[in-house]
Amino acid sequence: MPVKKHTLLTSLCLVLALFFLGNAAKLFQIGFIQSLDAQLYDYRLLLTMPQKLDERIVILDIDEKSLKEEGRWPWSRDKLALLLDKLFDDYAVAVVGFDVVFAEKDDSSGLNMLQELGRNQLRNVPQFQATLAQIKPKLEYDKLFAEKIKGRNVVLGYYLTNNADGTPSNISGALPEPVFQRGTFGGRPIGFVRWNSYGANLPELQKSALSAGHFNPMVDADGKVRRVPMVVEHNGAYYEALSLAMVRTLLGSPPLLPGYANGNSKDYGGLEWLQLNVAQGSLRIPVDQDVSTLIPYRGPQGSFKYIAVADVLHDRVKPADLKNRIILVGTSAPGLMDMRSTPVSEVFPGVEIHANMISGMLDQNLKQQPPYVAGAEVVLLLMTGVALSFLLPLLSPIKATIMTLLTLLAVVVSNVLVWQYGNTALPMAGTMLMILTMFVLVMPYGYFIEARTKRQITSLFGQYVPGELVDEMSNHPEQVSMAGDSREMTILFSDVRGFTTISEGLDPKELAQLMNEFLTPLSRVIYKHRGTIDKYMGDCIMAFWGAPLPEANHARNAILAGIEMQQALKALQPQFRARGWPEIRVGVGVNTGRVSVGNMGSELRVAYTVMGDAVNLASRLEGITKEYGVDIIVGENTQVAVPDFVYRELDLVRVKGKDQPIKIFEPLGLQGQVEQAVLDELTVFHQMLRSYRKQEWDKAELDLMNLRRMSPQTKLYGVYVERIAYFRTNPPGPDWDGVFVFKNK
Repeated sequence: MPVKKHTLLTSLCLVLALFFLGNAAKLFQIGFIQSLDAQLYDYRLLLTMPQKLDERIVILDIDEKSLKEEGRWPWSRDKLALLLDKLFDDYAVAVVGFDVVFAEKDDSSGLNMLQELGRNQLRNVPQFQATLAQIKPKLEYDKLFAEKIKGRNVVLGYYLTNNADGTPSNISGALPEPVFQRGTFGGRPIGFVRWNSYGANLPELQKSALSAGHFNPMVDADGKVRRVPMVVEHNGAYYEALSLAMVRTLLGSPPLLPGYANGNSKDYGGLEWLQLNVAQGSLRIPVDQDVSTLIPYRGPQGSFKYIAVADVLHDRVKPADLKNRIILVGTSAPGLMDMRSTPVSEVFPGVEIHANMISGMLDQNLKQQPPYVAGAEVVLLLMTGVALSFLLPLLSPIKATIMTLLTLLAVVVSNVLVWQYGNTALPMAGTMLMILTMFVLVMPYGYFIEARTKRQITSLFGQYVPGELVDEMSNHPEQVSMAGDSREMTILFSDVRGFTTISEGLDPKELAQLMNEFLTPLSRVIYKHRGTIDKYMGDCIMAFWGAPLPEANHARNAILAGIEMQQALKALQPQFRARGWPEIRVGVGVNTGRVSVGNMGSELRVAYTVMGDAVNLASRLEGITKEYGVDIIVGENTQVAVPDFVYRELDLVRVKGKDQPIKIFEPLGLQGQVEQAVLDELTVFHQMLRSYRKQEWDKAELDLMNLRRMSPQTKLYGVYVERIAYFRTNPPGPDWDGVFVFKNK
C-alpha cells in the first residue's frame, strides 16, 4: 500500500478513535452506542442468569383470582389487618413489604355515616350511641391496620415524582425518616436522582411501620428497567429503596453507611457502594454514578414463588411455605398497572423487581458499574484504537480480517470474564464498533463494499425476482435503490374464482397442497417474463414489472405472463381431476401507470412494494373478470403501451374508487398469431359495441344474435343482451356516455 494512502487511512482511523473516545468520556453522547451497550448488557444477563427459584422470598400476589374472590382493589384495611395477623401469627414470616401505597383514608366501614347519624337524627337515642361507641374501634379500619403494623417487621412502599418546573409540588402522605440527613454528602459531587414530589402513606400508618422505601425504578432510554436508585434525594434529605429498606429490616435495621473509593477529586464524588455492618459480616451494595444498582434478574417471571393473597386470607397455604420467608405484597394483575419492560420480558411484574434486588443483596452477587468504568473504557479504546490505526492499514485483507476477529474476540472474552468473575459490567459497544468501523474503513472498496452489495441484493430480492434478474442487479447495483421512487410500471393481480367454496370442500392439508400445486407454476411464469412477485395473499398473487430494475417492455411482459398463466393452469386440470380436486380458474387484471415503489412499512417491518392508483385499478380489473366471463382484463394504458397485441374492447366502466371512466380490454394474442375466425368474431363484436353506445338497440341485438351463433358459450354476449333488455324498458337518456358503473370492488 502506498505510504500516502497508508498515512491517510491511519489518520482517518485515529480520528475515528477520537470520536469513540469522546463518547466514552461523556463529552457527547451517541444514542446508538448507548442503545447497543444496553442490548449487549441484556445478552450477558440472559446468558448468565441462574434461572433457579429463590425460596427465601415469596410474592403475595394481588392477582386476578384474589380480585375475583375479594373484590376490586383497593381492599378495606380491616382485610389487610387480617392479612398481617395471619402472616405474622399463623405463618411466622420474617418481614413483610408492601409494593403498594396507602395514600387515602379508608371510609369503607361506614363509620362516617354512623357518626353523622349519631350527631343528627339519632343523637338522643342512648342505645344507638352506646352501640356506636362499642363498635367504633372495629370500624376504624386505618387505625386497626396501623395497630397491626406496629411492632412488626413491616415495610411500607411509596413513590416519588417530579413536577414540571414552575408548578407546585404534588405531595401526599408522610415520608419515613430519611436514611441520610441533609448535609451528609456536602461538598461531594454525587449524582443522586432528585425528586420534588411524592405520594406516600397515611401518617398514622407510616408512624406505625418500622420502615418504608420508594419503589421507583430507573427507566432507560429504550423503556427497559435495568437499575433501581438505591438512595434518592428529596428536599436535601436522602431516602432508600423498598428492597434496601426490607433487607435492613430483616437484618435488624443496621445503619446504612456510604462507601467511598480511595482518593477524591473535585469532579468525582467517590461513592461506589453502600454498606450494612451486621454480626455475620458486612453487606455491600455497589452503586453507579446515579447511586443506582443493576438489577440481578434471576430469570423470567416466576423466579420466586407466587401465592395468591386470597389463599392466605382463607388459610389455603401450608405454614411451611411461608415460615421465616421474606414477603412482598404486590400485583401481577395487568389491570393494576404495575407491569414493567425489562431485559428478561417485555411485560414483567414490578414487585418481582424488588424480589430480585433483595435476593441479590443477600447473595452479594450484584453487578457493579461504578463511575470509574468510564475511565476503564477510555483506556481500552485508546490502547486498541492506536494499535489498530497503525497496524490495519499495513496488513493484507486476509491478515487484517484475522487481526480484527482476534481483537474482537479478545474484547468480548475479557469483558465476559470481568462480568462473570469480577461482577463488573463494563461497556463494550463502543470498543466493538470502533474495531469494526476501522476494519470497514481500511478494506479495499472492491473487496468489501461491492461484494457486500451483491450479497444484499441477492438476499433482498432472491425470493421475489428470477435468478437472471438478480444477476443483472448484482452486476449493476447502481441501478437498484430501496428508497421510494415514482416511475411508470405494470402491475398484475391474479385470484382464484370461487376459492371460498373450493376451500370449504377440502381439508387443510389438501388445501395447502392444492395451493402449492397452482401457485408454483404461476410464479414460474411470472419469473420467466422478468416479473417481481410482490406478495401472496392467500390464493392471490400480486406482481409487478419495471422495478427494481427499469424494464422498457414491462407492459408487454406482464400481458404475456397473464396469458401464459392461463395456459399453465389449463395444463394442470387433468392432474387436478385425477386427484379429485375441483377445477381451478383464475382471473387476471393488468394495469400500467405511475406508482410509488420502494421499501415501505413501519419501524417494525418493511417490504419492497408498490403503491398508487394504478395498483388499485389492477386489483379492480382482476375483480371484474368474472363479470364478463373472461380470463384476463388489461387497462387502457396497458393496451396503448403494447400495440402489437390484438385486443377485444370489453366495455367503458367506472370502477369503485375511481371517478373517471376507463376502457377495458381482453388481450387475445399477438398480431399475426390470432386465428381468422376469432378476428371475424371480434369485428362483429366491436360493431355491436358501437351500436350499443349509440343506443341503437336493434342493430346491437342483431349483432349479438350472430355472435351467440358463432360462440354460444361466451358469457360476454349474454351480459350485453341483458343490458339492452334493461335499457329498452329503462332508457338511459340522450346524455348517456355508455359507461357501466361497478358498485363493488
